[in-house]
Amino acid sequence: MISANPLQVHSAGTFDLKAYLKERQALVEAALEAAIPIAYPEKIYHAMRYSLMAGGKRLRPILCLATCELMGGTVEMAMPTACALEMIHTMSLIHDDLPAMDNDDYRRGKPTNHKVYGEDIAILAGDGLLAYAFEYLVERTKNVPAEYLLKIVARLGHAVAATGLVGGQVVDLECEGRSDIDLETLHFIHSHKTGALLEAAVVSGALLTGANESDVARLSRYASNIGLAFQIVDDILDITSTRDVLGKTAGKDAAAQKVTYPRLWGLEKSRQEAERLVAEAKAELAVYGAAAVPLQAIADYITSRSH
Repeated sequence: MISANPLQVHSAGTFDLKAYLKERQALVEAALEAAIPIAYPEKIYHAMRYSLMAGGKRLRPILCLATCELMGGTVEMAMPTACALEMIHTMSLIHDDLPAMDNDDYRRGKPTNHKVYGEDIAILAGDGLLAYAFEYLVERTKNVPAEYLLKIVARLGHAVAATGLVGGQVVDLECEGRSDIDLETLHFIHSHKTGALLEAAVVSGALLTGANESDVARLSRYASNIGLAFQIVDDILDITSTRDVLGKTAGKDAAAQKVTYPRLWGLEKSRQEAERLVAEAKAELAVYGAAAVPLQAIADYITSRSH
């Protein structure tokens, strides 16, 4: 049984986001640790666990848990979907780091999967995590109608396929080294490559509870805004931060001659746009009152984070 202090909301009405994220991160870490035991052939399980358990913010699972609670659900009913989201996200990181893609040597402060296990096993580790994510959420979710789970499976598939992450990655690769990329194309890349799975994390938390179309649409708009803000901040940090802080190579976008938001807008306008998107995201949730405070605080965290 998963238990959690519902919200770190004090009598004075303040919200301790740091404590909330730490608590939820610990719950997610414990669930992920138990999700993939070592079996034969051991090498692939070790490779899958290497990247899955390498740390990270666990933002997508936490968004799923928070949205499920906002809509009247529980951490327990949402945790399998939350873990599945992190498995899918980890797959995308393993594949994104490959030499044929973004070619990075570090992720979350550690050598990337292919640097430790080789490109062949890294590809298969990503494939294994992606496939297992769907099995895991269906097999482990309790007290949720099958029709709700079908909607979540469809939503996650859509977020990963050519309609989502894969499509965004393809356009990103095609645009590398080009200087004629416009804002519309950049929006397409990031709303698909980064935003689609973030949006799926939020929406799937709502779908677990059978949320109505109006709530799903509102939460979708919130997620779309924070997803784009997240990527803008990533672009800013790639310029302004270091590898030690980021846990991955800094300055990579410029080295690859990628068009980014700071390159199109400059740093100041990029920061302003990220802040505008977060403000709009928070406004979408105002109708829920104090119950939406965790999701609103997470939106603020996106623009204030250092990695």
